[in-house]
Amino acid sequence: MPNESKQIHVIGIDSSNVESFFEAKKNSIFKAERITGPQRILDSFKTWLKDKNIENRKFEFIFTDKLNDFIDQLKKEEKKTIVFSGGDPLWFGIGRLLVQNFPLSKIYFEPAATSFQLAFSRLGKPWQNTKWISLHGRDPLPFEKAIKKLPSSLVVLTDPNKEGAKEVFQLLHSLGLEGKYEFWTFERLGYQNERILEINSIEDFPTNIDPLHLVILFEKGKQLIKSKNLPLFGIDDSVFLQNSDCPGLMTKREVRVQILADLNIPKKGVIWDIGSGVGSIGLEALRISPSLKLLSIDKRIGSKNIIEENAKRLNVYPSLIIEDEVLNIFKENKIPNNLLHPDRVIIGGGGSRSDLIIEEVLKKVNSFCIILIPLISLKSISKIESILKPKVNKLSISQHQSYRGVSIGEDIRLSPLNPVFILKGEIQ
Repeated sequence: MPNESKQIHVIGIDSSNVESFFEAKKNSIFKAERITGPQRILDSFKTWLKDKNIENRKFEFIFTDKLNDFIDQLKKEEKKTIVFSGGDPLWFGIGRLLVQNFPLSKIYFEPAATSFQLAFSRLGKPWQNTKWISLHGRDPLPFEKAIKKLPSSLVVLTDPNKEGAKEVFQLLHSLGLEGKYEFWTFERLGYQNERILEINSIEDFPTNIDPLHLVILFEKGKQLIKSKNLPLFGIDDSVFLQNSDCPGLMTKREVRVQILADLNIPKKGVIWDIGSGVGSIGLEALRISPSLKLLSIDKRIGSKNIIEENAKRLNVYPSLIIEDEVLNIFKENKIPNNLLHPDRVIIGGGGSRSDLIIEEVLKKVNSFCIILIPLISLKSISKIESILKPKVNKLSISQHQSYRGVSIGEDIRLSPLNPVFILKGEIQ
């Protein structure tokens, strides 16, 4: 029960049935001298008073739309006050501001369902594992960090002063993740004119989207991808299934393109993709040269299933996928004879045992072979170079730094990808 001794009684409203809400709370409301809240709620309250023929009741009304002015007015004179708030006032609501300006001994909170909860209820989806972020008055960098972790669902409290949902969609597109998520907008939840839309392209955006809205992104289920619609190589990162426990840990498109170019892929032969992760480099090599025999190796549990799924998406057929430590594979002779002598080798993943892996690979390569080793650590370069230099005819090192444009309203910010060093050794 509400503590009637409190000066400020903050009541959350979910707007699902305003009339019945005011009726249920009228005993508490009528004990107040001052009624405050957003204009949309106070307008509904005044209409309810009129419908109930209670127009002669004397209340002082204060809008909370301009928060600083509202707090100043509350401080001028102590009165028994009702504060109406949408949803839970302590979840991105007015609650935090009240707590900062008044002692808790004077405030009583009574929350309702948040817009977050209402949105999930409309689609009948559980929300206990969802992530959320607010863009109100914020730079989009927190959104970028949150979405790069590839959450299964993400609630975005939009900033209507910066194009709201459209800003979020443009950010998603800029990061190459537009195809990975369902994009839903929820306007005026609980009101008679509430609107819920799934948006698939920038052209789908309504011109009259209400400022009172939020966005939820849902990861798409198993995607039906038509390989004929994909480019020969340089495929978007979002096409590939990734590890849920280490999202984003894959060779990015810009670096993949460079590696595939440096490999000088033959029409036939054997290619090894060691530390293949989600398999993106080797699988794209097969799109370029379908007659290649691809051996993919990765030690992470579950990597084989991920590579197999990505092979289906790209409509290519690796010869063998082994889920094990590569040194164990060499030691136990797990590679069949028809894949034993590679013409091209990519050694990724880094790690403290890279030098041992390279030594073993050099024992098995064909008489002509190109070995590529992408690295993100400067410390590894000199050690690996010292191993390769005596064994290869030609050794080169290149560094690659790419940026992706991220929309910020009408402007664009360049977001850097990790710099990558590529060591290329040619054996002739």
